[in-house]
Amino acid sequence: MRAVVVALGKIGLPIAVHIARAGHDVVGCDIDPRVRDAVAAGRAPFPGEAHLDDYLTEVVDAGRLTVSGDTTAAVAAGADLVIVVPPLIVDREARPDWRVMDAALTDVGRGLQAGTVVSVETTLPTGSTRSRVAPMLADLSGLRSEADFFTVHSPERVFSGRIFADLETYPKLVGGLTDAGEARAVELYRTFIRQAEVWGMGSAEAAELAKLAETTYRDINIAFANELARHADAIGVDVDRVIDASNSQPFSHIHRPGIAVGGHCIPVYPRFYLAGDPDARVPAAARASNLEMPSYAVDLLRDLLGGSLDGARVHVLGAAYRGGVKETAFSGVFDVFDALRDRGATPLVSDPLYTDDELRALGLEPFDGHPVDGVIVQADHAEYRDLAAEALDGARAVVDGRGVVDVDALRAAGVAVKRIGRP
Repeated sequence: MRAVVVALGKIGLPIAVHIARAGHDVVGCDIDPRVRDAVAAGRAPFPGEAHLDDYLTEVVDAGRLTVSGDTTAAVAAGADLVIVVPPLIVDREARPDWRVMDAALTDVGRGLQAGTVVSVETTLPTGSTRSRVAPMLADLSGLRSEADFFTVHSPERVFSGRIFADLETYPKLVGGLTDAGEARAVELYRTFIRQAEVWGMGSAEAAELAKLAETTYRDINIAFANELARHADAIGVDVDRVIDASNSQPFSHIHRPGIAVGGHCIPVYPRFYLAGDPDARVPAAARASNLEMPSYAVDLLRDLLGGSLDGARVHVLGAAYRGGVKETAFSGVFDVFDALRDRGATPLVSDPLYTDDELRALGLEPFDGHPVDGVIVQADHAEYRDLAAEALDGARAVVDGRGVVDVDALRAAGVAVKRIGRP
């Protein structure tokens, strides 16, 4: 098989490498010359993905993965499978901006040849493959959709940092616009998804909805956990004990509460779901509840500091939305930062993965090393698990939004500590 993968980001590059490791010839396309240069040299252009450095070197040295900045030419040279996985950019309200996706599809369409399967792995609002993607490709190529070429949706279902393992763990979902197109795509995916099952979904809409359903479920579940935590705070019980007890029988799978729900998926895809089902009440309520958590954490710190944050200096630990990952998509740091300022505090941010200049570029004020009144742990970086009182720059109170700090050690040093949902 010859495959073309469009957009060599944190999802696209591991997929390209995975296909090449199965023995296929892959052309990876990206508009960023720095990404292309790194990949061509066998170097991962981003950190944190297990095995990527070794696997990338392997397939580049073997000549099975090459790179190109000309997607149209790569597709025009002939491909059995074209996987399109650029980001669908969204604003802070999760409204999609199609310009990046449309640009990638335009490049593909202009080079599209008969017999090719085009698979979009970027998560899409329901109906997008049929109503937007396929007609665009047909118009640009002059080919007949589902006669000369096939279009399918196969949503990525992987987690940054463990993508190679996830690709061979979870079923690969493939939904086509016709039975013939779906069957051909399933056949191609099975040539490089060797251990996991490949499921035909019966339609592109079913594949689109499955991804939106699984991520929306997580948002709803986390919202319930957060509601439990807030109630536990009100009545003075430990929400972790409550959740552990509830989950001890097989019908309950409650997630864990936290200061924020971040990343490219969980905060975004419920909005995509609601775009197709605007009367759905539960996803909307869950999203609203989760959005309140950064402000709730700030109020916990206010209470620890005597009821006011006016004039307080607060050190926010962690800009990333998740520990160990250099990514701030929908990170809770932004809402924590804004909530602190709204209450008269001076928020200052540090993160072991970000430089001061990078934090400033994100609109955040870097921590300046001077004494602070309070600390909020926003990300669960491993570096925060052994925080000592002397490393808190004089802070009298800590709100641990991720449940990671050594509470007993800090309290023994005279620091007040509050974890969400725990006494």
